[in-house]
Amino acid sequence: METAGPRTRAAARLGAHATREEQRKRRPVRRWQRRRIGEEQEEAVFREVVSFTRDPLPARYYDKDTTKPISFYLPSLEELLAWTPDAEDSFNVALEPLKCRQPPLSSQRPRTLLCHDMMGGYLDDKFIQGSAAQNPYCFYHWQCIDIFVYFSHHLVTIPPVGWTNAAHRHGVCVLGTFIAEWKEGGRLCEAFLAGDECSYQAVADQLVLIAQFFRFDGWLINIESSLSLAAVGNVPPFLRYLSTQLCRQVPGGLVLWYDSVVSSGQVKWQNELNEQNRIFFDSCHGFFTNYNWREEHLDRMVAQAGERRADVYVGVDVFARGNVVGGQFDTHKSLELIRKHGFSAALFAPGWVYECLEKRDFFQNQDKFWGLLGRYLPPHSICSLPFVTSFCLGMGTRRVCYGQEEAVGPWYHPSAQEIQPLFAEHRPEGDGQGWVKTHCCLADAWNGGSSLLIRGVIPPEVGHVAVRLFSLHVPVPPKIFLSMVYKLEGPSDVGVALELTTGDAGSCHVGGISTLSAEASSRHSPRPLRVPPTKLARWVGHCGQQLSGGWVQRCYEVNLRGCVLQDLWVSFSRPPGSREQEAFVCRLGELQVVDANSLLSPLPRVQAVSVSRVCWQRAAPEEEEEEEEEEEEERRPARLRLSCALHWSYPLSHVRCFRIHCCRATGSPAEGPPGPEKPALLGLAFVNQYRVVDLAVAAAGPGTDGRVEFLVEPVPREGFLVPKAEWGRAALLYSGPHT
Repeated sequence: METAGPRTRAAARLGAHATREEQRKRRPVRRWQRRRIGEEQEEAVFREVVSFTRDPLPARYYDKDTTKPISFYLPSLEELLAWTPDAEDSFNVALEPLKCRQPPLSSQRPRTLLCHDMMGGYLDDKFIQGSAAQNPYCFYHWQCIDIFVYFSHHLVTIPPVGWTNAAHRHGVCVLGTFIAEWKEGGRLCEAFLAGDECSYQAVADQLVLIAQFFRFDGWLINIESSLSLAAVGNVPPFLRYLSTQLCRQVPGGLVLWYDSVVSSGQVKWQNELNEQNRIFFDSCHGFFTNYNWREEHLDRMVAQAGERRADVYVGVDVFARGNVVGGQFDTHKSLELIRKHGFSAALFAPGWVYECLEKRDFFQNQDKFWGLLGRYLPPHSICSLPFVTSFCLGMGTRRVCYGQEEAVGPWYHPSAQEIQPLFAEHRPEGDGQGWVKTHCCLADAWNGGSSLLIRGVIPPEVGHVAVRLFSLHVPVPPKIFLSMVYKLEGPSDVGVALELTTGDAGSCHVGGISTLSAEASSRHSPRPLRVPPTKLARWVGHCGQQLSGGWVQRCYEVNLRGCVLQDLWVSFSRPPGSREQEAFVCRLGELQVVDANSLLSPLPRVQAVSVSRVCWQRAAPEEEEEEEEEEEEERRPARLRLSCALHWSYPLSHVRCFRIHCCRATGSPAEGPPGPEKPALLGLAFVNQYRVVDLAVAAAGPGTDGRVEFLVEPVPREGFLVPKAEWGRAALLYSGPHT
C-alpha cells in the first residue's frame, strides 16, 4: 500500500471525508453576542443549529477513538522537515517554565538522569487533558533527579506535555529523543548527514524549533545505525550546530549523545568514553554510556573526562539485561561505583517496578527502589515563590476540591501533579526509638486526588520529632505567609507545627517568632496569623478553622530580613503531661509559602471565552434505552452528544491551571438564562484552550433553545479560590436539529 507523504499525512482527518467546500455548505450558521449578566459579569453567547455533519479533526493531534487531544511523535524525516507550528499544536505547549533550582544544572555536582522507556511510549500519558486510566504509572521522586528523558523508538519523540509540566514544576529539565535504528535508520541518516551542511542544519533547526515551541529543554541523540565516512564525518558539526542553536533559543538547553556509533561509522557500544567516541562528547553537552560497563571502564574514563566528569552519564539498565552491574533492587550497587568516580548517572527504565512487579504494590515498590538509592541522590532545591502544593500525584480514585468531593472514579492527568516532597524515613540521632516516615496516599485528599501520609513515633525520652519535606533555596521577601492544611487520623492529641530553616544566619533577622537552636542554620516555629489583612481575605478565609472532612488549616506570618529559606519541616510534639510513647498518623493536604506582596495585586480576569469546532452526535440507542428504564414512566428528552473547543485569553504566568465547568439547561429564548445551577467539573486545562468531548445534553424541543454554559475558573499560583463572578463564561444556545 502506498503511504502518504508528510504533507498528506499531516492533513489526514478523522471521521467522514468531505471536501472543504462541502463542509462549508453543511456547517450550520453560528452567531454570537455578549450578554451582561451582572454588575461585573459578562457572558459571550453563541448560537448553533444542530447538524450531525462531523467537523473533521487532524488525525495527528486527536485520538482516533475518542477525539481527545493527544501528544504525538514524528515518525519520518519528511514529517520532521515539513513540521511547522499549527494552531492544533498549542494543546501540547507546556504551561510550566523550567523552575529555578539549586545547584544549577551547570554546576559540576554529579547529576542523575532518568530515561523513561515504557512499553513503546505514548500510553495513557499521551492524553493531554487526562484520562480515566486505572492504576497508571506515576513518578514522583522528582527532587532526586536532574534530567528527564522521554524515550521511544520513533524517529522524533516529543515528550508528552504532562511530563514536561510535572518535571519543570520540580526544576527538572526534559529532553526528547532523536533515534535512528537498523537499516532504515542508516538510510535516513545518510539522507541528511552525507550531504552538505545545509542538510544537517535543516534537521537541527527543526529540532530546535520543536523544543522551543513545545517548551522542553533539548534532545538525546541516539544513532544506532552504521554510517558512511561522509555521514559520520558530519556528526560532530551537526551536534555542535544543534547545541549552539538550541542554547540560543532555549535557555539552559541540552544535547546529549548516546554511546553507539564510533568515529569510524560502525555501531560499536564502548560502555565508556574513549578515543573512539570522544569527538562526539566534545561536540555537545554530555555523553550517555551504554550499560555493560565494569569498574575498570570507570577508572579509564576519569582521565578521558577530565574536568567534565559530571557531563558523563553512566548508563544503568534497571531491568538488568545483559552483563551489567546491579539493576532492579540492586541498582544502588551501580550508583555506588558511579558516584565513587565522580560521574553522573543515567537510570534507564526505572519503570521496571511498574512493568514487572505487582501493580497493587507499585507505590511500596517504587518507594523501596528510590529509597535504596537515596544516599547517592542528593536532592536539588526549589528557588522561587509562591511555593504551593497539595501533594496531588496527578491521579486518584476521586477528585476533591478544597475538601469537597467533586467526582468519584479513576483519573490520571500528569500535568496536574503538584510539587512532591522528599520521601524518606527520618530517625533522630542516638539510640532513641522515634521515627517519622512519609508516604503518598490516594485514600483521602484536600485538593486533587491524593495527600501526604506521615506516620511516626515520639519516644518517651524526647518532646517532639520532625521530618524535612522540602529542600528550598529562596531569598525571602520581608514578609511571607505560610499555610498548612492537615488532619490527624484516629484519636490523637499530638501537636502539629510547620517549621522552616533559614540560612545566612549572620545577617538573617527573624522578627516576631521564637528561634530554635541549630548548628549551621536556624529553625523557626512561625507565629499563627490571627487577624489577616482584609485584602488577603480570600487566601486566609479558613485559617484556624475546622474544615469539612476533619481538615484543619493553620496560617502563619513571618517577618524576615536578609534570609534565605532553606527547608520546610513538619514537627510533631507530645501532648502536655504525656510521658508515654506517642504513635501518630497525620495527613497533610496542602502547604503554601507566599510572598505577602503578591497577595495585594489584583488578579486578571478570564476574557474572550469562545466556543468553536462544534460537533453533534445522537446518543447511542443503548444510552436512550438505559435512560428510559431509569425514568420508567417519565421520559427524559432525547439526548445529544456535544463536542467543541473552548478558547480564552489569560496571562498564563498567573495560574497553576484552569478548571473547566459546565451548566446544562433548556428553555425558551425569551426566558433568558436559566436559574442558578451548580456547575459540573469537566476537567483541567493548562493552556488557554480546552476540548469538550461527548458532553451529554438534552435535545432542544420545538420552539425552545437548548443551553449549555461553559465556565473557566482560573486557579492562581498562590492557591486560593477565585469567586465565580470572576470566572470566564460563554453560553451555547442550540436549536434544531437539521436532519
